[in-house]
Amino acid sequence: MSSGEQKPRFPNTGAMSGVKSTLKDVASNAVREISVDVIEENGPKDRLSFTDADVLALAASIKAHGQQVPIMVRPLADRPGHYRIVYGRRRLRALRSLGLPAKALVRSLSDEEAILAQGQENTQRLDPSFIEKALFAAELATSGYEQAIILDALAVDKPMLSRMTKVARSIPQSVIERIGSAHGIGRRRWEELADQMRTHDVDLEQIAHTLDLDTAKTSDDRFGLISDAVAQSLTAKAAAKPAPSPTLTIKLGDGTVSAEIKETARALTFKLSKSEAPEFAQWMRNNAEAELTRLYEAWQSAQTPD
Repeated sequence: MSSGEQKPRFPNTGAMSGVKSTLKDVASNAVREISVDVIEENGPKDRLSFTDADVLALAASIKAHGQQVPIMVRPLADRPGHYRIVYGRRRLRALRSLGLPAKALVRSLSDEEAILAQGQENTQRLDPSFIEKALFAAELATSGYEQAIILDALAVDKPMLSRMTKVARSIPQSVIERIGSAHGIGRRRWEELADQMRTHDVDLEQIAHTLDLDTAKTSDDRFGLISDAVAQSLTAKAAAKPAPSPTLTIKLGDGTVSAEIKETARALTFKLSKSEAPEFAQWMRNNAEAELTRLYEAWQSAQTPD
């Protein structure tokens, strides 16, 4: 490939090729008017829930100027005359509120082709945020779609898909939904939050519950509030954590042999150098059980009141 050429954003292979042809022919295909009452909205979601204000604003625009962009639906094989949304959920919701029929492109697509069409339309026109793409990818994977289909639908490579899926599965969806789309928050900050949860066992749902996120003006601000609260929680934990006990060095016999005792929150470790006294180290290895049992019994006797 020459330096002046660019790799296509969406591969021209398999099901994607058919989807690209479908979308390319939109202008030459008649748009049908379909009652919103026969269109189902279920299926994988590529966007976080839009607000009532979003729907009202779009409804006002449609009322003033008409529906400018058609939605896409596909027929339901088991329910003649009924359809399932492929893309355009917000437009469909606005049309429902107005009691207007939907201008729609009707396409007989397989599940895979519908996902590809949904992903391409949203990526090219709606610019979903990182976390919206991550949730969409995780939902597709959970629903059993092959990785190749998910990669094509989101126009990402395998490493990016792995990162998206890790974030979506690490951070509770309830917290993500409270934050919102957060278009200004990129991949690195979401990954950092996910890493903090896994590494430090942070209860993100509890932290989010204690915050008044409704005071934040934007979803980016809500993310900032939660991120700051996590950082404060980790700082407080670090401050409350007791300092580790220093290593105790014990000189044995004439001082040429030494042993170390190290204490942590979970263990007391005895360390004897094999290079200084290999014969004694071997003796300890052979007699450790008997000697430790003797010491334990001596400790028990000391605990028994006279």
